[in-house]
Amino acid sequence: MKVLHVPYGFYPDAVGGTEVYVEALARELQSRGVESIIAAPGYENVAYDYQGIPVRRYKVQPAPQDLRDLYSEGDADAARSFSGILSREQPDIVHLHAFSRGASLRVVRAAKAHDSKVIFTYHTPTVTCQRGTMMKWGTKPCDGFMETHTCSRCNLQELFRSTTVKSIRSGRLQETTAKIMAHLVGSLPSTAGARLGQFNLSGGPWTALRMTELLQVRHEAVSSLFAEVDHVVAVCEWVKRVIVRNGVPLDKITLCRQGVSEPTGPWDLSTWHRSNDASLNIAFFGRLDPTKGIEIIIRALGYIPTVALRLCIYGVAQGQEGREYELYLRDLAVSDPRVEFNAAVPVADIPQILRGFDLVAVPSQWLETGPLVVLEAFAAGVPIIGSRLGGIAELVRDRIDGILIEPSNVQDWASTLRHCAENPKLVNQLRNNVRRPRHMSTVAAEMFVLYERLLEQRADRRPSTTAV
Repeated sequence: MKVLHVPYGFYPDAVGGTEVYVEALARELQSRGVESIIAAPGYENVAYDYQGIPVRRYKVQPAPQDLRDLYSEGDADAARSFSGILSREQPDIVHLHAFSRGASLRVVRAAKAHDSKVIFTYHTPTVTCQRGTMMKWGTKPCDGFMETHTCSRCNLQELFRSTTVKSIRSGRLQETTAKIMAHLVGSLPSTAGARLGQFNLSGGPWTALRMTELLQVRHEAVSSLFAEVDHVVAVCEWVKRVIVRNGVPLDKITLCRQGVSEPTGPWDLSTWHRSNDASLNIAFFGRLDPTKGIEIIIRALGYIPTVALRLCIYGVAQGQEGREYELYLRDLAVSDPRVEFNAAVPVADIPQILRGFDLVAVPSQWLETGPLVVLEAFAAGVPIIGSRLGGIAELVRDRIDGILIEPSNVQDWASTLRHCAENPKLVNQLRNNVRRPRHMSTVAAEMFVLYERLLEQRADRRPSTTAV
């Protein structure tokens, strides 16, 4: 059996949780005798090995010719390059772990044309939410139903509000104005945007005026994706609910939660205890982005200036906006010596670093499908202090192996941090209750069963060549 995995990108480029998952899954499948290859969008067509995994990169055009290409079937040139990979590799299964301009509907159709079975795993809210967070108006969980005008208004509110450092520091008036404008522009018929699209107008106000058209195109593409792939994998319960709500039948969905590749072996937490006179040590791992919520914790520390604790941030700033946001965070924490900024660490080093902390903070302000850091913390025997939201709330047992807090309530975060710092017995109890998380070998075993089932269906549907 040969499987071609298609994530958003891959090493040596900067990667996220999806790529970490894909690498681990590919390795576990290899150990089961499944030939696993990574085919990922990139800057050029190139083939190489990454620590024993064959990688085939295919070029995506740096900029679309038409704004609709960002929302519709994807990059045609990338799909042609991908088709060349299919011809050379002849995979039995194409497993998409992304839906983007490079990992697109055109890629799905190319795979189907080569008689490969196609599976799609929903890893991030960006699949069905153009805003990318699955948070309606940026403040409360959305039910995820794709409706053109509802989604346009929500997306426009974020567009008008912007995510620059300047807007983060702005007041309530801008928020209100952005919402009013979003309602007005987001109520335009999609035909109005289509007329502007004939002139290929984009950027600034033109993109805003075309939003209903663009979201309609996007929703059609996502619906086609769900219809044309052979199977859809949901990595958590909220994802399963969203894709069912958007028309995917239950018999086409497999719930397969994420796992980690922490080596098996002795796992004894009984020797660890936080003493009464020790500071509370908290770690944060992740992107420096407003959706990840580290700003909430820095602000919370301002309410408890005398509490003995240390917050170590291992963050990645991606792109210009990420670098601006990092500067904003550093400025926010400049007068608090308890906050430390550290460079991001290799994935392989995270388990050892985690073991030196009392808690791992996951203050996400969006619906995570994992995140993997929760599982990595549990693998290291470290409890979580996180947002009562999305996948975090599905993984963490509140007051048993972690503490869940309302995502954006700064004062609740402050009081909970104080309580943990002043009650070492509580932290010890949480740690002692941590259970070993799901292992990536279990994920691979479940995927292997799914692959075999789909290949059996393909064999059953092929016409017999036996002479009568």
